[in-house]
Amino acid sequence: MNFNLDFIVQPLQKFFFLIHGGVHTVIPNYNLSFGLTIIIFTVIIRMILLPLSVKQLKSTAKMGAIQPEMKKVQAKYKSDPQKAQQEVMKLYKENGVNPMGGCLPMIIQMPILLALFYVFNTLNMKGAGFLWIPDLTKPDPMYILPILSTVTTYFSSKLMQPPTADGSQSKQTSTMNTGMAIFMGFMSLKFKGALVLYWVINNVIQVVQTVVINKAELGKKTDNVQLSKK
Repeated sequence: MNFNLDFIVQPLQKFFFLIHGGVHTVIPNYNLSFGLTIIIFTVIIRMILLPLSVKQLKSTAKMGAIQPEMKKVQAKYKSDPQKAQQEVMKLYKENGVNPMGGCLPMIIQMPILLALFYVFNTLNMKGAGFLWIPDLTKPDPMYILPILSTVTTYFSSKLMQPPTADGSQSKQTSTMNTGMAIFMGFMSLKFKGALVLYWVINNVIQVVQTVVINKAELGKKTDNVQLSKK
């Protein structure tokens, strides 16, 4: 296997079928138990990765919160890029922001996400369907999952995008998010239903996590502003 991820893939596969054994005991119908296991398995993995996700999202939220101040600094020292950079770094330090803080959690998660991609793309459960899908080892014939993949990928990426002081950069990032969503939707037309179902559930959880954490960070910022006025 590529990337030498067998040490992650094999335990994940065993864990998946362990969960499926429990679900299938309660719900003997493969057309329900297989799909439900994918959902439960995805939720559990996301919960395990939650501390890393929270750290990444908090870092992104903090970066977004100081964007107005960064914009002022960049405008003030427009003719002196070196001074502007020094002031931006000072702003980072004062607000406890690490510009690379969101990268490390993402890097740590990547091998696991790649392994999950392989797990769901190689599940040997031929003939097991879920709801409107007759066979999750084949692409969705009704194209509902590819549509959901496109929509959830877009909103997940959009919410993860921090506000930027540069309008052109923000527009470019937004265009990239749209392009990624369309690309994932197109690929989902060919991917197995099990893999796309995992991806959709993963995106939905990511959206919920991002909204909750962003609201929490916004609440902290509001409280700090009110305290500073007293």
